Amino acid sequence: MTAPRTACLLFCALSSLIAQTAAKGVTASLAAKWPESPLLLEASEFIAEEGNDRFWQFLGTVQELTIYKNKDSEYSYYNLILKKAGQFLSDLQISLLKFAFSIRAYSPAVQMFQQIAADESPPEGCSAFASIHGKRTCKASQIKHLLKETLDGPRPYLYKGDHIFPTLSKTAPVVVLYAEIGTKAFATFHKILVEKAEREEIIYVLRHYIQKPSKRNMNLSGYGVELAIKDTEYKAVDDTQVEAINSTNKSHDGTAEDVQGFYFDKLIQMYPDLKDNLVEFRKHLIESTNEMVPLKVWELQDMSFQAASKIFSTPAYEALKVLRDISQNFPIKARSLTRIALNQEMRKEIEENQKHLSDIHGIQPGDASLYINGLQIDLDAQNSFSIFDILRNEAKALHGLSVLGIKNEDIIKYLQLQVHPGEENYALDIRNSAINVSDLISIYSIFLFYLIYRPKLSIPVKKVLFLDPAQDYVADYVKLAELFYQHNVPLRIGFVFVVSSNENIETIEDAGAALCRAFNYMADESDASHAFSSLIRMYNKVDHGGVLTANIVKSVLKYQYPQADVDDILGTNSEYNGKLKAGATFYKKSGLGPLPQVLFNGVPFNSEEMDVEEMETVILQKIMDATGFFQRAVFMGLLNDHMDVVDFFMEQPNTVNRINPTILTSEKAHINFISSSATYNLQDFETFSYLDVQDKSAVVSENMKYAVKEDEDVIYAVTIWIIADFDKPAGRQLLAKAVKHMKKSSITRLGILNNPTSKMTEENTLISRAIWAALLTQKSHNMLAFFTKLSKEETMDALTKGRKIKEFLVSEMDDDAFEKKYNTMGVDLLRAQELYCREVLKLLPGQMAVISNGRILSNVNSNDFHEDDFHLLEKITYSTSGEKIKNLVKKIAVPSKRTSSDLVMKVDSLLSSMPKGETRQDLKFLKQKHSLIKVQPQEEGPFLDVIAVVDPLSREAQKMSHLLIVLGRLMNMKLTMFMNCKAKLSEMPLKSFYRLVLEPELTFLSNNSLSSGPSAKFLDMPESPLLTLNMNTPESWLVEVVHSSCDLDNIHLQDVEGIVTANYELEYMLLEGHCFDVTTGQPPRGLQFTLGMKNDPIMVDTIVMANLGYFQLKANPGAWLLRLRKGRSEDIYHIVSHMGTDSPPNQEEVIVVLGNFNSKIIKVHVQKKPDQIHADLLSSEPEASTGLWNSIMSLTGATNTEAKEKQPDVLNIFSVASGHLYERFLRIMMLSVLRHTNTPVKFWFLKNYLSPRFTEIIPRMAEEYGFQYELVQYKWPRWLHQQTEKQRIIWGYKILFLDVLFPLAVNKIIFVDADQIVRTDLKQLRDFDLGGAPYGYTPFCDSRKEMDGYRFWKSGYWASHLGHRKYHISALYVVDLKKFRKIAAGDRLRGQYQALSQDPNSLSNLDQDLPNNMIHQVTIKSLPQEWLWCETWCDDKSKEKAKTIDLCNNPRTKEPKLKAAARIVPEWTDYDNEIRQFLKRLEEQKRNGTQAPPKDMNHDEL
Repeated sequence: MTAPRTACLLFCALSSLIAQTAAKGVTASLAAKWPESPLLLEASEFIAEEGNDRFWQFLGTVQELTIYKNKDSEYSYYNLILKKAGQFLSDLQISLLKFAFSIRAYSPAVQMFQQIAADESPPEGCSAFASIHGKRTCKASQIKHLLKETLDGPRPYLYKGDHIFPTLSKTAPVVVLYAEIGTKAFATFHKILVEKAEREEIIYVLRHYIQKPSKRNMNLSGYGVELAIKDTEYKAVDDTQVEAINSTNKSHDGTAEDVQGFYFDKLIQMYPDLKDNLVEFRKHLIESTNEMVPLKVWELQDMSFQAASKIFSTPAYEALKVLRDISQNFPIKARSLTRIALNQEMRKEIEENQKHLSDIHGIQPGDASLYINGLQIDLDAQNSFSIFDILRNEAKALHGLSVLGIKNEDIIKYLQLQVHPGEENYALDIRNSAINVSDLISIYSIFLFYLIYRPKLSIPVKKVLFLDPAQDYVADYVKLAELFYQHNVPLRIGFVFVVSSNENIETIEDAGAALCRAFNYMADESDASHAFSSLIRMYNKVDHGGVLTANIVKSVLKYQYPQADVDDILGTNSEYNGKLKAGATFYKKSGLGPLPQVLFNGVPFNSEEMDVEEMETVILQKIMDATGFFQRAVFMGLLNDHMDVVDFFMEQPNTVNRINPTILTSEKAHINFISSSATYNLQDFETFSYLDVQDKSAVVSENMKYAVKEDEDVIYAVTIWIIADFDKPAGRQLLAKAVKHMKKSSITRLGILNNPTSKMTEENTLISRAIWAALLTQKSHNMLAFFTKLSKEETMDALTKGRKIKEFLVSEMDDDAFEKKYNTMGVDLLRAQELYCREVLKLLPGQMAVISNGRILSNVNSNDFHEDDFHLLEKITYSTSGEKIKNLVKKIAVPSKRTSSDLVMKVDSLLSSMPKGETRQDLKFLKQKHSLIKVQPQEEGPFLDVIAVVDPLSREAQKMSHLLIVLGRLMNMKLTMFMNCKAKLSEMPLKSFYRLVLEPELTFLSNNSLSSGPSAKFLDMPESPLLTLNMNTPESWLVEVVHSSCDLDNIHLQDVEGIVTANYELEYMLLEGHCFDVTTGQPPRGLQFTLGMKNDPIMVDTIVMANLGYFQLKANPGAWLLRLRKGRSEDIYHIVSHMGTDSPPNQEEVIVVLGNFNSKIIKVHVQKKPDQIHADLLSSEPEASTGLWNSIMSLTGATNTEAKEKQPDVLNIFSVASGHLYERFLRIMMLSVLRHTNTPVKFWFLKNYLSPRFTEIIPRMAEEYGFQYELVQYKWPRWLHQQTEKQRIIWGYKILFLDVLFPLAVNKIIFVDADQIVRTDLKQLRDFDLGGAPYGYTPFCDSRKEMDGYRFWKSGYWASHLGHRKYHISALYVVDLKKFRKIAAGDRLRGQYQALSQDPNSLSNLDQDLPNNMIHQVTIKSLPQEWLWCETWCDDKSKEKAKTIDLCNNPRTKEPKLKAAARIVPEWTDYDNEIRQFLKRLEEQKRNGTQAPPKDMNHDEL
């Protein structure tokens, strides 16, 4: 018993030792700015994304559910919501709903509707209210009365995210209900409105409205928190003494060392039988210690492999937790990793796999990649919310394929199929003799002669113009073609003359026919090039705005060919009539829209590209775009000089024989066939009517009968359904065209659904019943012939006159079976089809549609939908998806070919309905024995196939490890993880602790109440290092700290007791965009947008950058109005179009809806007004009376006031600070500025890093000392290279965004470092003549000679780069913002930064190095030396003349700043004491409750 007791005592001693020290750490949480949203409403938004019908069905089951909210615990109510949702969701979807609750994914959608309701000015005291065309009521009983009164009122704007009750009516009055789902008030309104909507008396719209929002804060998740080490204490030391150190080790396993007071070598000697336990105990102590010790360089080299060895030594199911622990707590785990024995087999295999990954996938050692079902997840670009969206789509596919009977291991094969067209821009096959061509002006679009590798290879880019020669628009297009011809642009152009096909028409009456005959004659006599030259002459004779006449054609022909018999050539019996019909025939067959039409390499121009004035630019751009395609084709050996380039183009996958927008449109709707209860008969109308949407679709597909070309037992890759009223002529026309196509097709089967125009009886369904009687009783080859007869009008006429249907049966049909079915089937089967068309397909009575493998084409007209269109639809379906799916289905065992054909159709509909994303990768590893961690799915059923490639000691591992743990708890997951270790490390790979705040579901307390929410917890942290807290949030989030128990920029746990808390708030969500001038194609620099709401149209504004036309605006969930700012922006420009918005693209007032946590990025196209073509936004013209100055709106917000005629005399001072120390310096700097000027001062502070303490004090200080201030805020753009260290980020803000941080009305801004003391009036600096330069900086002093060794700019790169120029310091500078913007200095600086910052060794002092590096492109005016004195670089004598003193760091003495400040600047102590006394008074007032609220007159927050 001695040994166990001893071991027990040892462990107890450990516990006692640890207990003596109170745990220290840091916690951080992030709350939304809006109140907590009810889970029931969030659940409804989740279900709405599964389909509108499901949303309304869910509402019907939870009408008064909130009565249980107060009766039961929060946990019980939560489970009740899940139970109700479970009626409409699969188990996979329920897991995702729990996850959605956890990350509050749908809270922004609920808040969006709440904001829209607030804009409606809700009546007081109403828990629910209805709005009918502007009239509002709280009483459901008044609905009927208001409907009569408001019919003439304006119809409300309906948003894309609105919940609209399913109805076919588009013109009925719109009733918008604002209510909270589940309440009694909602149920009362809902019942009445549903009844009216079902009778199509109204259009019923529901928007969430919570009368009394929750008072509880809503903590968010889906973000990361970093606790970075600020100092350099934890750093590798010189390894020159490695050998000596190794030789002094007493024991190979290190047991001689003291570990937390235990000497394990002694203990092992005393208790040899406990050696194994003691070794494990020692290991535990080492790994649990929270202090850090410096590592030597040689200890770091293999640390990534040692971390991998440790991970591989644990059971697979624990590997992710170990990876998370190592990566997220690396600074305190590093020492223990150095003791891990390196697995050499693992290392060898890792290196072999790394070579394979590098060669095949471009993944280098140390890189990270994550794949979910083959989809690559970029952890830098994706966040928890976008990953949630991906998981939703994957869950839909997994569940659907599983229900369809696909085996779990085969599901990934189906997901990897490319079922979306690779090229959305379809090209018309233009190999047709109707196109008039020549050597220079030729058939298809624009021949670009481009030499790639082979100097003789000419590559054509072709353009075809479809024209009616006698129309007034033709002259413009011909002149454009002439322009290309005269300027020797290497292209070929072809014309298709679409003229009257009446050969007897007199030439003098039809100029088009005359031109066509003349062109054919000249092409035969000379060549097409000569004919084109003559064509140009003809149109040059046309007066401006006029049309071509036959006399013009005749005169040119006579001039060109004096000997020709013109009347014979142009006469009605001309031998050149051969091609007269060809153009019109080809045009009609092509399916192109109204003339004129222009095709580029077969691809039609869109309406915007058809503008003749812009077409030259458009065509040249298309030529450049096509060049890359040619280069790749030649390089890959797909194209050479022996091939016909026209044939090469026309054999591309995107080439079709007919252009039908209905078929080729990118907007697609699909039938959802996924159902597990489809065993009903379609003829049982009553039962069918009670099924939900998906079950109805499944029943229809199971009961559908098909017509095919031959009665063969084969798998059909394409299933086409035609839907029409076949008892009407239009329906029979569609049937005839479909049947005609079916007689030629062997890969398609045809199904038929009837959609009657009126109520059905046996008398008015003669054809429809005949079709289905045949489908139910006959063989396919007989049916097609019978359907041909039925589609003829004479058949219908005969039947109407009383002839029997049996007279029209074709040979080999089973007459008896047909007649029996026809006479007894009734109309129930057709009624079920009618119901399906209304409820599922949303078709109006009699509306025609065509469905191909579940894809619905509802915009079908029998006059425009031809046999060729069925062929086109078949080709598109077969080539993009049908064939691929069929080949997979062939490989699985199914009961019959019919079942297989159904499976192809259903799988295609499912996969094609998923968003088109990136190509799925199939990552393979050469060897898998020692370098892969594999975790098999824990449950039966479909699973996520996840492949992770990660270096265990990387920032990606910190995020990915926790994300994978959450995924594994969230869904059934198969994990393959490869440790992509980086070799030969020379420095610490990670210098921070990290937490990803993400949980798979909500957590509840022991009393069944909802917890306060997730937070980042850093417990048992080391006390010695200086730490700084950083938030790693989604790109579109702007967060601010609202409470902290200490300085979060300088956390020293030795100086605090217990836990440091930091509470952040999601202050704003960004609306980002890109803006371009459609005329120039360039961003309109200086253009301003405003953003607001209906009741407050100007809440924030922004300025457009030249870089990518980028702009950003602060917003929050809701519906926003984006407008051009009043003043020069609105005077000069107008909005032409926009994308990614909620409003129609051509509407000038842009409506943008923010309803989720994901980034919102829009595109806006603007154009100068006709009378402002030469106006310049950045000119020095004065602002109009509605100008910018008094609104002082930077890019993120302002107040709206009228401008004054003259700009006030104000000193604008800009500064940045982070941490309490620098905020202390900042206040002193401000006081020194104010004491030396009589000019009004306005301070501009970067809000991003200010503490809550500073933002609380600054309004009081402004009131006390009489200055103005603004807190400007800007989010680092996602496209600009990101910095990770806080200090470098702050440096970036000092220089990179000067053109957009401040409003246009601010002419000059002076930057003053926080640790600077001003001794003169800065008005002198503001008024200093910069000599045309955009900014002025002070050069570094040269007078303190003992610092020469530290002046890096005197030698090397800087010496050669600067030449005779000086290197300038960034502690003080003045910017002429007008000049700065005029020369696009900000855009140039950002461009150079983007290029240089990719190299971690560049821009060491970012804010200083960048302007000095750009000194040749963006001139710096050198300010007189006295403007900035710094003891480090300037001698003592020059101090007397100093106008400002900067507390520069001294690299030689490293003197602390506070000590240096008091020593160097005598007045600094006085300023400091004055501020201290002021703060003390504020604290006393606060304690005594005598503190008055600050006045708001001096402050704008931007």
